Amino acid sequence: MDAGYAVTLLRTSIFQVLILSAPLLLIGMVVGLIVSIFQATTSIQEQTLTFVPKIAAILIALMFFGPWMLGTLANYTVALFNQIPQMVR
Repeated sequence: MDAGYAVTLLRTSIFQVLILSAPLLLIGMVVGLIVSIFQATTSIQEQTLTFVPKIAAILIALMFFGPWMLGTLANYTVALFNQIPQMVR
């Protein structure tokens, strides 16, 4: 395995991590922003008010995006296993 192949492999791995984590991170960020706007307008500074809605939204998003995430990860893993003979050269 040469350096160019290793860099390509690392680049595709990082891209997969970004693609798989993006939906959950974006939903958590949007819910956090909505909750902080709500807290600023009502002057409620309860710490659990920020934590519980984010966790609930991320769990719901995980149920929705979970099959897609697992399918994408399984396809990437199969592609990696198929590339093992090329890595040995």
